Amino acid sequence: MATEKMKVLYTRPPVNYEAIQHVLDGMDVILGDAQEYMPREQILDHIATCHAVIAWSHDRIDREMIDAAPLLRLIANFGAGYDTVDVEYATQKGIIVTNTPGVLSDATADLTFALILNATRRMYEAEQFLRAGRWPTEGSPTLFNGMSLQGKVLGIVGMGQIGKAVARRANAFGMRVVYHNRSRVHADIETELDAKYCEFEELLKNSDVVSLLCPLTEATTHLIGKKQLGLMKGSSYLINTARGKVVDESALIEALEQGRIAGAGMDVFHDEPQCPARLTALSNVTLVPHIGSATLETRTAMHELAAKNVRAVLNGREAITPVNS
Repeated sequence: MATEKMKVLYTRPPVNYEAIQHVLDGMDVILGDAQEYMPREQILDHIATCHAVIAWSHDRIDREMIDAAPLLRLIANFGAGYDTVDVEYATQKGIIVTNTPGVLSDATADLTFALILNATRRMYEAEQFLRAGRWPTEGSPTLFNGMSLQGKVLGIVGMGQIGKAVARRANAFGMRVVYHNRSRVHADIETELDAKYCEFEELLKNSDVVSLLCPLTEATTHLIGKKQLGLMKGSSYLINTARGKVVDESALIEALEQGRIAGAGMDVFHDEPQCPARLTALSNVTLVPHIGSATLETRTAMHELAAKNVRAVLNGREAITPVNS
């Protein structure tokens, strides 16, 4: 009698699925559309007979989803952050949860620095000015004077792998790096990165650019609100490539509208994929649709790591990058 194949739901496989297909050879894989998020009703229908799911943050693997999957052994989250997975309930049910850390650090750090440069050099404003055909009649040497990064202070909130990668890039631009983290990193790392630890409020008060790179937890939800924005310099910039809910979006919009900070760069939002009209109407903020890891090379590596976690767990081995035990 033939052994039943393990069944895997892949809600949104890569466009180059053939590059990682070999990792899941021998398994019965249900593939979603590479270009579209799988509707929740469809996920609930498929997951009922699956042993593993490779899921995006949009999928929200919550209690309802887990209860609909009696055979589920693994939730392989596509991404480093896993706040849209009910890890506590999955653990109670004996389900392993994994993520894809490390392989996306450089791409996300690159995007973080792109936002820093776009915001501080006012590139969005300048591009809109040019595209509107205003340069020939309104051009001036004083247009769009921004802020140089050399000698300025970059405050990193969350000195994990991505935070360290951003610090290295800041070093190359001649910035001074301060950071706040749940726990201080090893002295050797501080020396390597030329980074100084400081308390959170001190970081906000002294930084020219504040870069949010922390995970979303109960403690970091609305970590940046009206009070914290009020501590920042009027000439400073806020960059968020962490999670949207780390920032009180209404408080940020108000601060930007009133010019209480100079500008912002955002890759993540409170209620993705929605972005408030008041935010998109502002010229002093650069907005991109959660593309921190969006390079072909990085996304392929993330997919491969998620698939390798599936193969390991369904073959009775330990997960490569577990987030629960």
